[in-house]
Formats: sequence, C-alpha cells, structure tokens
Amino acid sequence: MTTIDAIGHLRAALERGAAVRPQVGGFPYLAESLRQAGVTRCRMAVPANAFLYLTEHGDVVVQGEPLVTGFATAPPFDRAALIEALRADQAGRTTFPEFVRGCWDAGIAWYDVDTTARTCTYYGTAGDSYTEDYPAVTLP
Repeated sequence: MTTIDAIGHLRAALERGAAVRPQVGGFPYLAESLRQAGVTRCRMAVPANAFLYLTEHGDVVVQGEPLVTGFATAPPFDRAALIEALRADQAGRTTFPEFVRGCWDAGIAWYDVDTTARTCTYYGTAGDSYTEDYPAVTLP
C-alpha cells in the first residue's frame, strides 16, 4: 500500500463515520468506522491540533489549525473540567473545535484513542491522565 492508499482509506473512514454518527453519542460510530478501515490508534496533540492515525495501510498525519502558536504556558490538568468538556461533547452540545479547546483549557496536552481496546486516554503535562471506555457499536 502507498501513502496515498493510506490517506484514501482514512478519508473514506472519516467520511463514513461522519455520515453515520448520531448528533448525541456519536464518537463510538466514528471510532468504529476508523477501526473497520484499519486504524488501530489515533493520537491527538491538542495544542497543535494535529492527529496521527496509526493504520494498517500506513500512518497518516492530519494537521488542523493550531490552538497555540509561539510560546504559551500549558494549563494544569483539571479532571473535572475535562469530564465537563467530554459530557458536553457526548451530549452534542459542542462542535469538535469547541471540544478540542475544552480539552486544552482542562490541561490536556494530548489524547490517545485505542480502537481495539475502545478507550480514549487524555494526558496532562505532569503525567496526569484520565481514561474512558466507549461502547462497541454496529454501523448501519
């Protein structure tokens, strides 16, 4: 497989996940679409707003608009604020960019989605972390 194949597989999985995910509780549908397309892990560097997708077709980086440029102080890990951002996103009350900003404001430097274990682990800069399981779903 070539890098173009890896990017094509990832794009198709992201598009499928976006098309089938419900407004409320939609993340597991996106994650399942990624898993079925061969994505084993998805790592997000929050202040850079950059994703690294580890896939069986090749690894792919997707760079979004950075939250931080230049020098900035990293916010301290705030578990309660992270959970608040997660619940708002899970309830469909935020957009993805708002969710990412909420993670950063809660002191999350990166997060890691393991599509095999169905977990998402959020990390602060001082070694703090918070892990949530997400449910298995069947895509339509």
